[in-house]
Amino acid sequence: MPIKKPKTEIKIVNIVVSTSLEKDIPLIKLAEALPNTEYNPEQFPGLVMRIKDPKTSALIFSSGKIVCTGARSMGKVKESIKKIIQNVEKIRIKITITPQIKVQNMVGSGSIGIDLNLNSLAMELENTEYEPEQFPGLVYKLPDTRATFLLFSNGKIVCTGTRSETKLKEAVQLLVKNLAKLKRKK
Repeated sequence: MPIKKPKTEIKIVNIVVSTSLEKDIPLIKLAEALPNTEYNPEQFPGLVMRIKDPKTSALIFSSGKIVCTGARSMGKVKESIKKIIQNVEKIRIKITITPQIKVQNMVGSGSIGIDLNLNSLAMELENTEYEPEQFPGLVYKLPDTRATFLLFSNGKIVCTGTRSETKLKEAVQLLVKNLAKLKRKK
């Protein structure tokens, strides 16, 4: 009977993007006009805007720069930016450009379908941190990539640091390949 290959499943759970509206934004006026905002310039120079649908949050700076987080797809990122622009236009700031969206980080979560011995992985893999008394997951920085993984003994994983769905999937494939190499050595 052939050996069944473990099923790897990964889903995007958060995309962090930055963009600019290329206009100065009066944050006090924006905070006064909108109920879904928080602005406390003594503590932080950006205004926090929460969007219900799609469920995202944005930091908006007076320079017009924006950091948006919480979307699970690029489509939802674009919807969020559109809603931010609509909100800014409520205080009569006309946005005439199409903002250039730059992905800063993509977070994926899922399973590689195999149980992991984190103690032995901490010894055998380079670029790891594992302190089970403080946190149950092993941190693994995948060599020659931007990807960093959290690995759990039940095979669940979180990947952060990539900037596209393609790079995220490549990083997961490389992780599985590296783990398979270790298994063959035994």
